[in-house]
Amino acid sequence: MESPGQLGELLDRQAYLADEGLATAAFLALRMGRPLLLEGEAGVGKTELARTLAAVLEAPLIRLQCYEGLDGPQVLYDWDFARQLLHLKAAEAAGTTDAARLEGEVYDRRFLIARPLLKAIETQPSVLLIDEIDRADVEFEAILLEVLSDFAISVPELGTIRAESPPVVVLTSNRTREVHDALKRRCLYHWLEHPSFDREVAILLRRLPACSETLAEQVAGAAGRLRQAGLVKPPGIAESLDWAEALLTLGARELDPDLAAATLGALLKHREDHEAVLGDGFFGGRHD
Repeated sequence: MESPGQLGELLDRQAYLADEGLATAAFLALRMGRPLLLEGEAGVGKTELARTLAAVLEAPLIRLQCYEGLDGPQVLYDWDFARQLLHLKAAEAAGTTDAARLEGEVYDRRFLIARPLLKAIETQPSVLLIDEIDRADVEFEAILLEVLSDFAISVPELGTIRAESPPVVVLTSNRTREVHDALKRRCLYHWLEHPSFDREVAILLRRLPACSETLAEQVAGAAGRLRQAGLVKPPGIAESLDWAEALLTLGARELDPDLAAATLGALLKHREDHEAVLGDGFFGGRHD
């Protein structure tokens, strides 16, 4: 691909509608070989961009879902102790007594379990998605920063394993905490906003071909208003798509108030938000 516009067209063919800013950020990340850090509210399309890039590049997507307490063996590599033990028992049964040889054999690459970071380094090409980096501990960022600096992992028993061709790296953050500046400096950065009304309608029609334009406009309009309603968890485009699909599954061609209220669980995921929306008669009438 030769330009952000061309990348945008390729993403569009995969039903991902990227605006000019996002297409430019992704294009630069690909061309410059830099990780792309995407921040924004949940459900605005950060994770989906990584999936779509993998489809565009025809590369496997390797996903690392972050959480509190994530550590080295869970993200880098681990030794398969059960297979190592079986190998030692088999060698013992065969009468092998050369300790140095046995030690070399049990620390062979075939006994090494590749976790997501090592798997991405060894897989060419690949797209590495480090999802919700803000959920991991700060200590994990230090591990990640070291790997992203030269795309290499040191295994004491084997040496350093380097990527022949660095993976495309996408990091996402819902900004529940600030990502360390050292990691941000390593990345290109882009903030994803909720889509405009017109873009959300276009996304709904693109992803759900059976959706009528009327229903798409009503769903996008309602979701947009709810994002301004001070809810615990405002709906993202992912929730809008789920809601529209739920309505379509029930045969809706437009947004009926009773049907909207009945399918609200596809759009809002907190009890307090349900009570606030239904109690205020957001869709017309009360549903106490």
